[in-house]
Amino acid sequence: MTRRLGLVLALVLIAAAPPPPPPPSSPAPSAAPAKGSVTGLPLPRFAALRSDDVNLRAGPGTRYPITWVYKRRGLPVEIEREFDVWRLVRDADGTEGWVHEATLTGRRTLLVIGAEQTLRAAPRDDAAIVARAAAGVVGRISHCVADSPWCEVEIKGYRGFLPRTAFWGSFPGEAVN
Repeated sequence: MTRRLGLVLALVLIAAAPPPPPPPSSPAPSAAPAKGSVTGLPLPRFAALRSDDVNLRAGPGTRYPITWVYKRRGLPVEIEREFDVWRLVRDADGTEGWVHEATLTGRRTLLVIGAEQTLRAAPRDDAAIVARAAAGVVGRISHCVADSPWCEVEIKGYRGFLPRTAFWGSFPGEAVN
């Protein structure tokens, strides 16, 4: 019984202890986006794989082991960092690694996510259906108006509109031209 009482007292003492001081506040984030040290382009940004064989490496150089080989031309990736001719990228699954800049293109593409998605004739939920796209299909982003929930896209020769929530390959509210 005394052990139990001691445990209860310890819990009461812990609960009654003042909370630890908050960590020092960090400076407010700057309004300007980060820029790549090599290209001067914004980071993060989206790009696409240039070919059907792209090596993902553990580090920025050929001496680092290949951790994955992408076999999907046009797959969108998010560039997070730059080092010389190497780019740290992240795919839609969250896999990260380094690829050579020559294996990337600035063309904006998308990866359909979730369930089957409906391509519409206009940027409205009630617009005519143009096509349906299964999850995992890769397409091209033609245009996104800033702060619009819809983007004009092309998938397998069909042009139409998809909500941004239906695909991976653009940032919320980002303008894509």
